[in-house]
Amino acid sequence: MPLDINEDNLKHGLLGLIMALVEIIRDSLKHQARKRMKSGILTSAEIERLGDALMELDIAIEDIKEEQGITESVKGVRDGLDEVIDSVVDRLINPERWEEEVE
Repeated sequence: MPLDINEDNLKHGLLGLIMALVEIIRDSLKHQARKRMKSGILTSAEIERLGDALMELDIAIEDIKEEQGITESVKGVRDGLDEVIDSVVDRLINPERWEEEVE
């Protein structure tokens, strides 16, 4: 049976995955920025530049998703990744449940 690959679906899926990864990196950058701001090691000017850069990044990400029509694809990838992470964390926190599933 031949495999029917729709080029548009493949493009949206791949772009969705890439943008989801970019969003995850952005979220990590924001987390690190908050930690540095709370630690007091940044000057007011550095905090302002950092905030401006993160806002520009947010805008660029949203613009790309809208231009490419992949907003829903990215959301789907992020939701799927969230489910995987939730499952892994649950197994780490509740190892007895994991043991029951294996048996």
